[in-house]
Amino acid sequence: MAKWTPKHEAPEPLEGPVVATITGGTILWFVLFLVQVPFYGWFDDRDLTWWVWTCLAGAGLGLIGIWYVRKRDAAIKRHEAARQSTGQDEA
Repeated sequence: MAKWTPKHEAPEPLEGPVVATITGGTILWFVLFLVQVPFYGWFDDRDLTWWVWTCLAGAGLGLIGIWYVRKRDAAIKRHEAARQSTGQDEA
């Protein structure tokens, strides 16, 4: 079996509004949880309560994600500011 080698360079990763994206996803998970809570009995009768708890877990993990991406964004900005203040050019 021949080893696979890439034929071209990998593209640069896309950077966008990461904090806003994670925050929006977290809000969406929490809203889905709130919408399902009044129907908990229906889910319980059909053995589908994992849907409700999955939404709550998504919201909880999203809170961790918001904390993480905010710290990451701040670190990137600090690094960029330090690089510019020392006069280093982008490599």
